[in-house]
Amino acid sequence: MRKATSVELRTLFYLAAPAIVVYLLNNVVSMSTQILCGHLGNLELAAASLGNNGIQIFAYGLMLGMGSAVETLCGQAYGAHKYEMLGVYLQRSTVLLTATGIPVTLIYIFSKQILLALDESKEIASEAAIFVYGLIPQIFAYAANFPIQKFLQAQSIVFPSAYISTGTLVVHLLISWLAIYKFGWGLLGASLVLSLSWWIIVVAQFAYILASPKCKRTWTGFTWQAFSGLWDFLKLSAASAVMLCLETWYYQIIVLVAGLLKNAEIALDSLSICMAISGWVFMISVGFNAAASVRVSNELGAGHPKSASFAVVIVTLSSSFISLIIAILVLLLRNYLSYIFTSGTTVAKAVAELSPFLALSILLNGIQPVLSGVAVGCGWQAFVAYVNVGCYYFIGIPLGCVLGFTFDMGAKGIWSGMLGGTIIQTLILLWTTFRTDWNKEVEKAQTRLERWDDVTDRLLKD
Repeated sequence: MRKATSVELRTLFYLAAPAIVVYLLNNVVSMSTQILCGHLGNLELAAASLGNNGIQIFAYGLMLGMGSAVETLCGQAYGAHKYEMLGVYLQRSTVLLTATGIPVTLIYIFSKQILLALDESKEIASEAAIFVYGLIPQIFAYAANFPIQKFLQAQSIVFPSAYISTGTLVVHLLISWLAIYKFGWGLLGASLVLSLSWWIIVVAQFAYILASPKCKRTWTGFTWQAFSGLWDFLKLSAASAVMLCLETWYYQIIVLVAGLLKNAEIALDSLSICMAISGWVFMISVGFNAAASVRVSNELGAGHPKSASFAVVIVTLSSSFISLIIAILVLLLRNYLSYIFTSGTTVAKAVAELSPFLALSILLNGIQPVLSGVAVGCGWQAFVAYVNVGCYYFIGIPLGCVLGFTFDMGAKGIWSGMLGGTIIQTLILLWTTFRTDWNKEVEKAQTRLERWDDVTDRLLKD
């Protein structure tokens, strides 16, 4: 048992550590833009926060969700040694996500009208819209990036993405500093640089796929099969999108609802800082999420139920322990956290008051995303989507609004209610995961791969 645990931990951290670095650095790219804009003034910080954590996170959640379908299929296909299908799945997913990006672009274009309709202040909505306009190219970078990322992760190729993200962050910081402070391009310049940085990541990762001998079996070139079987692929992608979008958007709704509170600017600033920190730490859990998905999907595809079950236990315990340590650090440093983003003492006090809620969110995020990764590895996206709707949108948000507005608890009330929804959702996923019959999951994985093979063969004959 001790030897098996040691082997699983080494495998887990080999996958999780570089993935965590990738997600952290990619998040720092976005966060650094928010920080640089924040030092222009409180209005710019509020606008960038609303654009980044409100409108932009919509596209991020949607694309990440749609991209998780390829994570399930690539992981199980790789475990079953059906290597040539990974490249086909990558291309199908990219086609679907690019098409999805077209209606999302319209949301960006009309972001000011949307924010005003949500009763955000005219001044903040106008500035946030300027920031969002520069993020339109980023939508299509997401459409290419997430399938590429999942394609590589399914093969346990994670270090190249970490190196690419590190180099991109350095370039991003330099160009952002020039655009904002030297050239005076303001919010629009900042967001355009952010879009450029994401495209650098996409191009560099795809260049690696073309050049690396590790991808020769899984990438055999562009194929018209990418445009076949899209309806079946869309159904799994849609379930994945609903599942992950509901998770990704959930806490960002706090930022939008905070814009309706009294003294909205301070509420937005303090909450956006907490959300930025939470999002940064969340990337650690997302790294474990990716590792969990890869381990579970690979083992199910290979027909190893006990290994899949053991991997779930190890990854959940590891992520929870790390999140507990970070939550304690947040409480100890609560009076200093806001000064990373702004020098305002009023905002610093507001952030310190919210730090217990931030710490609890971090603790929950050490468990919940990992269980979502297990769900993706198994192909449970539709089930988790129903759980998320019930816990988040029928319990968490209504309860938060009642506490925040009816009982006049403000941001603390909104966050308290939404934490309640997360706790219920986490308990349901824990109960479901640890009651799973892994032998049946292996059978389902084999059936799913056979069905996709039949679809591809039929289309090729036609």
